[in-house]
Amino acid sequence: MIRSMTGFGRSGFDAGGMHFDVEIRTLNARHLDVSVRLPKSLSAFEAEARALVQASFGRGKADLSVSLPAGASPAARVEIDLEVADRYVDAARRLAERHGLSCDLGAAEILALPSVTRIVESEVDPESLRAGLGSAVREAIAAALAMRRREGESLVRELRGRLERIESLAAAVEERSGSVQAAVHERLRKRAEQLRSEIGSEAEARIAHEIVLAADRLDVTEELVRLRSHIGQFTAILGGEGRGPDEPAGRGLEFLLQELAREANTIGSKGSDAPIAHLVVELKTELERLREQVLNVE
Repeated sequence: MIRSMTGFGRSGFDAGGMHFDVEIRTLNARHLDVSVRLPKSLSAFEAEARALVQASFGRGKADLSVSLPAGASPAARVEIDLEVADRYVDAARRLAERHGLSCDLGAAEILALPSVTRIVESEVDPESLRAGLGSAVREAIAAALAMRRREGESLVRELRGRLERIESLAAAVEERSGSVQAAVHERLRKRAEQLRSEIGSEAEARIAHEIVLAADRLDVTEELVRLRSHIGQFTAILGGEGRGPDEPAGRGLEFLLQELAREANTIGSKGSDAPIAHLVVELKTELERLREQVLNVE
């Protein structure tokens, strides 16, 4: 199956009283390039998260990010240092007795005093973090892969349409080339007859050889055969022949495009006819459009 390199997936998980958002975005790239961004609380699991991504994609740039909502922090509790609080109360009473003051301290006032309270973050079980992260990353990857498959199906339809257009142009080149060769052959034959009458029959073999060479220089049959062969291989790859269902196909298609462009250039260099030159320009334009689409094939 052909897959695009463009994809997006989202998931999330809860652990330690916190909610983590997980996103993965993939774009086209020549090789597999993975980046992972995790909050500090999950940094110990970066290698595992990266391995999950690397095992899921064969080609492209994949960015995995895990984030916490702004201001989020692990669940916490307030602890009271009763000994410190008692010392404050005792000190207040002694001061009141010494100077004849009233001592009506409230609990809120005592709690506001330094060192009476402290915030203690709850410890989060590392295994719950690992399990939650792994599950959410897999879900996000599955969503991204599903999108890449859908995009791939659309790409295949477009690529096949381009191939049909290229085949049509090749057929037009073949038809026009045959007409041009026939016309050139006839023109050379008439010229040969004229020369034969002027220089005698001893040059007839040489003239015939020159006619054959001239016709061969215009012959693009071999190039068209190879071009159609490359198109056939291209179509076979689009159909999944010769590779696994998840095996990347982009590099094979890129190689065939190089070969198709080579044949188009050779046909253009052999063509001495304006209509053929125009057809070759159209052929190269379609190949360039094909190349742009293949750049997004995994």
